[in-house]
Amino acid sequence: MPRSPMNRREFVKKSAVTGAAVAVAGGVAAGPAQAAEEKSGHRPRTWSFSILGTTDLHSHVFDWDYYKDAAYTDKAGNSVGVARVATLVRQQREAKGEGRVLLVDAGDIIQGTSLAYYFARVDPITAGARHPMAVAMNHMRYDAAALGNHEFNYGIDVLRKFESQCRFPLLGANALDAKTLRPAFPPYTVKRIRVPGAPDIKVGILGLTNPGIALWDKDNVSGRMVFPGLVEQARKYVPRLRALGCDVVFLTDHSGLDGSSSYGDELPYVENASNLVAEQVPGIDAILVGHTHVEVPSYTVKNEQTGQDVLLSEPYCWGYRLSVFDFELELHHGRWRVTGKTAQTLNPNTVEEDPEIKRLLEADHELVVKYVNTPVGTCTADLSAAESCWKDVPIMDFIHKVQMDTVKAGLSAADAALPLISVAAPFSRTADIPQGNVTIKDIAGLYIYDNTLYGKKLTGAQLKDYLEYAAKYYHQVPAGTKVDTATLTNANSFWDYMYDTAAGVDYEIDIAQAEGSRIKNLTYDGAPVADDQVFVVAVNNYRANGGSGYPHIASAGIAYSSTNEIRQLMIDYVTAKKALDPADFADVNWRLTQDGTPVF
Repeated sequence: MPRSPMNRREFVKKSAVTGAAVAVAGGVAAGPAQAAEEKSGHRPRTWSFSILGTTDLHSHVFDWDYYKDAAYTDKAGNSVGVARVATLVRQQREAKGEGRVLLVDAGDIIQGTSLAYYFARVDPITAGARHPMAVAMNHMRYDAAALGNHEFNYGIDVLRKFESQCRFPLLGANALDAKTLRPAFPPYTVKRIRVPGAPDIKVGILGLTNPGIALWDKDNVSGRMVFPGLVEQARKYVPRLRALGCDVVFLTDHSGLDGSSSYGDELPYVENASNLVAEQVPGIDAILVGHTHVEVPSYTVKNEQTGQDVLLSEPYCWGYRLSVFDFELELHHGRWRVTGKTAQTLNPNTVEEDPEIKRLLEADHELVVKYVNTPVGTCTADLSAAESCWKDVPIMDFIHKVQMDTVKAGLSAADAALPLISVAAPFSRTADIPQGNVTIKDIAGLYIYDNTLYGKKLTGAQLKDYLEYAAKYYHQVPAGTKVDTATLTNANSFWDYMYDTAAGVDYEIDIAQAEGSRIKNLTYDGAPVADDQVFVVAVNNYRANGGSGYPHIASAGIAYSSTNEIRQLMIDYVTAKKALDPADFADVNWRLTQDGTPVF
């Protein structure tokens, strides 16, 4: 879920300048020995090789949208899935030579599609099934992959089973055993590029994951694993790789580029720290970046200690792109030196899917297609999420209803006497539960994350702070100014999955006001909410543990918790009711206003 995207245009604009210069800027200045060799007429031996990179694949194997039960399409003409990327990888190996190409991933592999859920919960790999992503990536001959934060969503046992099925290491230099503080996964791997008649080129690949796992998957990792910062662990392991004789040090980071964090001060470590690693840790040649779901073809950061440029690239997500790092090296006195490096991204949308991956995994794909098309009931009206980011719509009330009913049934007698409300985010504006037959894919398309459910206690004052924090999602629109929904939302890089609406209380969000002063007329059961009034708040585990940096919620008292995914609770609700009727749950609890005048 967390992926604090940066300004994509800003980075692409910068890469147009820095990417062109990196072949020179990233090189090593000629020293006396090199000058002597050139003066004597002996040209040093040269060699080249490439590292290909993917990230945030999120279990996209084929070019398919399981929520729509159709081939994937978007306005940009992208394709998804490693099956197409595999064809690009094969082409790169054919063009450059099998021995001159390494393949690396930057994490978030085993969560994100209905296929991922199927092999974690319906036909789990822990019970003997093979994970399609392990099959595909083994076929593609990956050399290494970093752990992503979503690797931990289904628990450490599922992750360990996936690891056992991979013929490449899952790297995590900052994923430590909580008791011993030793790496729980391999920190790095060293690969050799064979050079006829010359020493091998030793490539050290260091993997770093996201410190936010400690918050986002607290229920799965607390007491078992800890996650220190990327800079801190890179300072430990980069010198070790150089001491091992690595000629090239390459990092694969499940961490973005802009130094930001979505969790405020909940953790002492930066979420998107790849730029900081490049800047503060000497000895790094290049970094494959992940986590933020943006395309950054080529970007350079100057190391503040050495003055050398570190080359970075992020290939978007889902198999939209493939990053290609090309390295040029020269041999001097038995040691290889990097003299040039460039990066770019390739688009797989013009190539065919790899036929062997299709042969290996078509049956698994069909199983998932059958599963997502399983009928669970009917709906009396079409429920659309198209306006869910600026209107209180029935499809969001459906989520609130399931959350409140579930928490209510699990409360102690004392907590059951407290007022109960719910908060939830509009994850997908394209979600739609149709009138008529409802299938698993219709509900899965509405609730796309594998979150579980909590009940946490907030006071009225804390609840108001919580809603004020959510309201920073909207750009300020002065009274009398026309509201354009195309530009209204996502202020402060506050993305849809970060924005919570509330049900069970009534309130207004006055978008004419400055941030921090927007929540008006907050009432419960017709009466103003008192500062000391205590509520039980139904909330997903991601937010309950500090995701997106909401105030108070992470430290709030727990009234209820469960390991059941909210999505499955919604499926069970429809199955039990047989007919989904918005009359059972639709209620307008919140509205946008401008100086008290309703906007819509």
